[in-house]
Amino acid sequence: MKNICLLLMSVLTLVSCRKEEQEKPKVSYDTPIKSSEKPVADTSKIAIADLPIQLAGTNVLIFPVGNVTAVKKSGYSRGEASPSYTVSNYGEYEITGYLSNLKFKEINKDTIYSLTDKPVVIQRATFLKEFSDKTKQNLMLYVLSDLDTNKDSKLDDNDIKSLYISTVDGKNFKKLSPEFGELIDWVFIPSTSSIYFRIVEDSDKNGEFETGDKIRYFTVNLLEKVLKAEEYFPV
Repeated sequence: MKNICLLLMSVLTLVSCRKEEQEKPKVSYDTPIKSSEKPVADTSKIAIADLPIQLAGTNVLIFPVGNVTAVKKSGYSRGEASPSYTVSNYGEYEITGYLSNLKFKEINKDTIYSLTDKPVVIQRATFLKEFSDKTKQNLMLYVLSDLDTNKDSKLDDNDIKSLYISTVDGKNFKKLSPEFGELIDWVFIPSTSSIYFRIVEDSDKNGEFETGDKIRYFTVNLLEKVLKAEEYFPV
């Protein structure tokens, strides 16, 4: 009987732990979230860069940088999967992955520099090719996480996603979406040279984004000298 009780307690504890992991909120309001706070570094990971990408019509090389699991010094035995050294994918003028940074190098120059010096996880970097063809201005949009919003000491895709923009050489890197607004999606409208995007706010402050939370809508005129998001109200 004692063994059965112990077994039941173990099962309940395991279920409780799994439930707690699954229900961990995307935003934690226990303590203030500061942009200066840095997540704890994962020492099991090492940073590597993929080979450079040159976007058509630009004079810049882009090096995607990400983290991979550290290689064992003892090597890998037969049948054991070897580590992957690829951190990104590229197609249709878009770089995807879970990237810790992008590095840039202008053709005929020696300096390689970073998009940002702050901790981020870049999931998508998109070259606005239609806008470039029309105006000869080269811009990039980024979907990324920039704050440990759930306060688990890790910066990953469980944190709020934001929308950023820069020139194609990584300069003038700027946040467009409001703080603590979870990016839903964005679209570029060629006829108006504008981007439109939606975010959801945690209206009831329960840490989750769900039906009933406030949806906000923004547009950015890319022809303006100073790029900024203007809210509009379609509903």
